[in-house]
Amino acid sequence: MTISPQTKRRLSLAGLALLLVAALLFVLLRSGPLAATRVTVSQVREGSFSPALFGIGTVEARRSWMIGPTAAGRVLSVRADVGDAVKAGQLLAEMDPVDLEQRLASLDASIARAVSAQAAANALQLDAVARRELAAVNLRRNQELADKNFISPGALEARLQEKASADAALQAAQANLLAAGQDLMRLKADRAALQQQRLSVRLLAPADGVVTSRDAEAGSTVVAGQAVLRLVDPSSLWVRLRLDQGRSAGLAPGLKAQIVLRSRSQAAFAGSVARVELLSDSVTEERIAQVAFDQAPAGVSVGEMAEVTLALPPTSKTALVPGASIQRQGAALGVWRIDAGKLAFVPLRLGAHSLDGQVQVLSGLKLGDEVVVYSQKTLSAESRIQVVDALVKAAGSAP
Repeated sequence: MTISPQTKRRLSLAGLALLLVAALLFVLLRSGPLAATRVTVSQVREGSFSPALFGIGTVEARRSWMIGPTAAGRVLSVRADVGDAVKAGQLLAEMDPVDLEQRLASLDASIARAVSAQAAANALQLDAVARRELAAVNLRRNQELADKNFISPGALEARLQEKASADAALQAAQANLLAAGQDLMRLKADRAALQQQRLSVRLLAPADGVVTSRDAEAGSTVVAGQAVLRLVDPSSLWVRLRLDQGRSAGLAPGLKAQIVLRSRSQAAFAGSVARVELLSDSVTEERIAQVAFDQAPAGVSVGEMAEVTLALPPTSKTALVPGASIQRQGAALGVWRIDAGKLAFVPLRLGAHSLDGQVQVLSGLKLGDEVVVYSQKTLSAESRIQVVDALVKAAGSAP
């Protein structure tokens, strides 16, 4: 049977169409939306590790001071500059005393007058005592004479009135002396308060430290409580550390730390957790701890960033999986386990995490189970998978 050229052409076109459909199906099944999801896998293994906590912090001073006046005034002089090391009691700055010197002189004069008034009141009291004693003697003498009817009753009454007047005069003298003493005490208290106010215009260093900020200059006016200078104690530097609340289990005072400063990324300084703050940051969901240097490095600056690693006690031997394999399905954390080529999500009870990405599995898996670590796209129980060594081939590797 002879096939016409037209029929041959139709058969060729049909064969070419079938070849194109087959090629399209092959592409769809290998790399298109119908292709199997490529995944990398790992086996559950047994092991232990030394867990650690990692966080970022800033260098701060445990002890710092804001040096400023207790009342508004004008700065008379500033005698320290940024970077100066100062000693306790050293004069750092001075405020303008205005009229404090004149008021002290006025009070000194008032105290001298009060001393004189007290001396006069004391002399009056002595005079009143003498008059009272004389009146008492005269009264006794006239009483004896009246008993013998040598004087009239009127004369005796005059002596009685003289004795009563002397008693009243003595009480008045004693009251005046007491008032003079109280007035002198008040003036001395006023002078002590004014002297304290005069001393407060001299801004002294409360302790040994280093000046970190000079916030006012001579001639400027500051309000009460405003800082003129700021000091820190360089021996009290520590790191204010922030840690993710979800990974802060085990955080406690005394944990050993390795501190890497931003300015010295190649060196690690030893330290320990000095304090764990009771209040956490609810916005960033972080816990806050203070990490002290075992020996503060020279030249470290306040405010410098630092990376801190806290060492926790080693764990016991348990099942371990890569942290990248942990997925969340709803409210459960678990992994995608491969069983006979099929996927199944297995909820897990997890333990500690290591900084190199290993996670303790307390329950849910057994040794040797195969779990998905990375996947090309989101998985489901119905997903078809293709196990590969890596999702992205290294540069220069064979296709």
